[in-house]
Amino acid sequence: MNKNDILRRIRYIFDLSDAEMISVFGQADYEVSRGQVSDWLKKDDDPACKKCTDTELAIFLNGFINHKRGKREGSQPEPEQILDNNVILKKLKIAVNFKAEDMIRVLSLAGLQISKHELSAFFRKPGHKHYRECKNQMLRNFLKGLQLELRPGEDESEDPWGNLR
Repeated sequence: MNKNDILRRIRYIFDLSDAEMISVFGQADYEVSRGQVSDWLKKDDDPACKKCTDTELAIFLNGFINHKRGKREGSQPEPEQILDNNVILKKLKIAVNFKAEDMIRVLSLAGLQISKHELSAFFRKPGHKHYRECKNQMLRNFLKGLQLELRPGEDESEDPWGNLR
């Protein structure tokens, strides 16, 4: 999944303003300008759109965890250089403080039925025999379910980014 698209969806789902987006990056001890945030949030076909790197999204997600749950004592985690959907899903799960049942409920809101065992496979280490790669569709469904839970009653056509089609 496109990192900019993930950033746009998270912003929309949690109704974050530009100032809050900047603050989230600041929670991970990373300074960004309003212009950078604006360029990352532009539609992909906009010539001014700048590509959000894996590291920048990892910094945002680390800051989002701090924003939602409070900053932990001591040193902050180093942002990943390469970010896959499994790590993104795990960081979102941590940020919103979800248990397996919560994740299953949110995925079912998006029309995806999954068992606890299938879900746990996404959070295993890549070398584990039960590890399962989180595909784009799974992450997309989780974000859609989060939107349906946190912004109920809003028509999908109201999404300014057109992400849910």
